[in-house]
Amino acid sequence: MRLIEPLGLLDGEAASDAIRAGLALPLAGGPLAFPLARLIEDSESSSPIPVAAIPADWASAIERVTRKRPAWAGLPADRPAVMGILNVTPDSFSDGGVYPDAAAAIAAGAEMAAAGADIVDVGGESTRPGAVAAPPDVEQARVLPVIRALAHRGIRVSVDTRNVATMQAALDAGAAIVNDISGLSRDPAAAPLLAARNCPVVLMHMRGEPATMNAHACYGDVAISVTNELALRVAAAERAGIAVERIVIDPGIGFAKTAAHNLELLRRLPLLLNLGCRVLVGVSRKAFIGKLSGIARPSDRDLGSLAVGLYSVARSASILRTHDVPRTVQAFRVWGALTT
Repeated sequence: MRLIEPLGLLDGEAASDAIRAGLALPLAGGPLAFPLARLIEDSESSSPIPVAAIPADWASAIERVTRKRPAWAGLPADRPAVMGILNVTPDSFSDGGVYPDAAAAIAAGAEMAAAGADIVDVGGESTRPGAVAAPPDVEQARVLPVIRALAHRGIRVSVDTRNVATMQAALDAGAAIVNDISGLSRDPAAAPLLAARNCPVVLMHMRGEPATMNAHACYGDVAISVTNELALRVAAAERAGIAVERIVIDPGIGFAKTAAHNLELLRRLPLLLNLGCRVLVGVSRKAFIGKLSGIARPSDRDLGSLAVGLYSVARSASILRTHDVPRTVQAFRVWGALTT
């Protein structure tokens, strides 16, 4: 697959002026633009070149990177979206056991929505490194009452699951989105189900299982590898009948990646736009932020998480998954005023 890596990103008036002057191309329809690019074919990369020098036979690759993304799952298309994390688990790395019953989780989800979350992402299985899989019936007992209650209040809910039985039950309970860390690879029945239900989906990159994924953190060029591996998941979803317009991709920060891999992926995030989808980034409270900041306790890493989140949005992410909805919404509003 031919890939174009956008370089030298511009925003605001600089982006608009450079596009008008023919010196830059819009990134996913704007407002960001890129004046330089690196061409990648068969994992071989060129030196940076001006966008005007991209050969004519790369037109289809240019179109994938520059075209405006359609609206997804009813979300506003003119600003980044916030996905609030609601883990109804006893053992998640940051908030496991915080919500002792469905009533507490429902109240927390409602607070996230009131604070400005566009999506509340409800999960019933911990997928931290080394985590043991939860049986689908246990997962469903945790998430379904919460999903049903939040959806009844008109809140847009996604279900964070890799189990097809949980996907189906969650959609029946009112979930609007499926967020699958396996990229619909764990169960061959998942993609046909979501195609039949016309359901928006998040496909995340991961190797192995949560219990074994750290053993698979071996890459040549991590950004190219993740892009190519996600391309296979997008193609499989499309073959099953899921339109690309309903797919969001997630590079899977921290899943089968070292801290160095995470940083490289985030720096080169625009490369993922070659897949023609919006990009979701989930970095909230993760271990590499603790390593960079020296903060040991995950719940104390929200400021570091927000710094990475804003960096990701400035490099083309459309959706940010976060534990701290109020501060993320506030930061996005200020960031938007500065960059438009």
